[in-house]
Formats: sequence, C-alpha cells, structure tokens
Amino acid sequence: MNEIPSAISLGIRRGGFEIRQFSRQRESVVFTLFFPVILLAIFGSVFKDTIAPGVTFSQYFAAGMIASGLVNTGFQALAITIPLERDFGALKRLRGTPMPASSYFIGKAILVTVSMVIQIFMLFGFGLLFFGLEMPTGADKWITFAWLVVLGSSCSTALGIAFSIIPKSGRGASAVVSPIVIILQFFSGVFFIFTQLPPWMQQIAAIFPLKWLTQGMRSVFLPDSFATQEIAKSWENERTFAVLLVWLIIGAFFSLRKFKWDRD
Repeated sequence: MNEIPSAISLGIRRGGFEIRQFSRQRESVVFTLFFPVILLAIFGSVFKDTIAPGVTFSQYFAAGMIASGLVNTGFQALAITIPLERDFGALKRLRGTPMPASSYFIGKAILVTVSMVIQIFMLFGFGLLFFGLEMPTGADKWITFAWLVVLGSSCSTALGIAFSIIPKSGRGASAVVSPIVIILQFFSGVFFIFTQLPPWMQQIAAIFPLKWLTQGMRSVFLPDSFATQEIAKSWENERTFAVLLVWLIIGAFFSLRKFKWDRD
C-alpha cells in the first residue's frame, strides 16, 4: 500500500514546480531578479557622494536594495501572482487535489527563497565589480545577515499570501500592490537616507517591516560608527527581530484563516 506523501514532501515538490514555472516567465524573471541590480546601477552612478566617514551612498543604497529585494520577491510577487492564479482557475483545481494549503504555501516559500538567494548574489557581484561594495568581515555580521534574510523572507512570504485576498482580480492586483511597495520603499529609507525624511514619514515607516529590514541590513553592511546616524543612535537589532516576528505571525495567521482558493 502506497503511503500518502506528507505536507512537507508535497510542498517541496510544489516548490520545484513553482521554480520551473517561474523560470519560463521571462518578464517576471527580469523584473524580479534584475530590477534591483538595475536600480543599483542607476542610483550608484548618479549619487557618488560620501554620506559619512567611510560610507558611500552606493554602500547605503545596496543595503536598502537587499532589504527591498525581500519585499519584491516575497510580498509583491506573491500578492500579484496568486490573484492571477486564482483568476485562471489554477487554485480551484489545486483545491480539488489532496494537497493541503500548507504544501502550497511551502512551495511559494521555496520559490521566494531561491529567487532571493539569486538576487543577493547578483547584487553582491555587481556591487563588488562596479561600486566597490564592502562586504562584512565579522562573523557576527554574517549571523545577523542570515537571520535577517530568513526572517525577512518568511515575513514577506506570509504577508504576500495574506494580502493576495485584497485584490478583486488578478488584472488589478499590480495596480493595488505595486504602489504600496513603492511608497514603503520611499518611506523606509531605501532610496533616500532615512534620517533626512520628514518625521511623519519616519513614523509611518516604523509601523511596517521594510523600515526595520533596511535598518538591519545597514547594521550588516555599514560600519558600526554609522549607528549614531540612526534615529535611535543604535542599530536596534533586537527590536528589528521582534517587529519582523510579529509581522510574520500576523501574515501566517491571515494566510491560514483567510486564504481564498477561488473568486467569490
């Protein structure tokens, strides 16, 4: 008698399918993987100033783009593609199979993880070759980077799945999701130095995870002396961990309780 595959096993298989499906969509591949590198090239070429001793704007911006990449590959991509899959009836067909929702979520998480790893290596390589990106040297920095990527990706994935119930149709999903991401990028210090933004922008950004992801990445890629340039005069990594964890729990809760397999 054949054993029924576990949810994790089905999720891993689903992840392989998601990766193959994603690789066949050239527009999505270019936008998701290459867009952050293109932005780094544009901003790194235009803004060449030193914003603090030993810190160039390119170094500052690269940290923000890595954080923003977590949001692009997780929240934005999923909140747009899942409504499209719902419109096409793909989710309804999956609902009719023995695969549980958790396996579908695992498959999406695998896709986000693989995309993010590729994107990080591309940003590292491009930054090193053309903008003199300085890599972390201490083990503690790499440990911080590791938990930021894992927790940030998980949080972004959960929130993307949860938010996918908001767009009324797949066709309108991009119009709903993309402006939110762009606004948060401006508010969170991805494109500009965070402390130079108006206080009301800083206060709004502090509610959402992207601000904390960008600040956490700055703690990895910028010298410790730059921490005095932050609002709290420190990196606040403990608070970053707590905020991301809270948003992960919120995203997971709504993903499991409110996820829709078909249109109402």
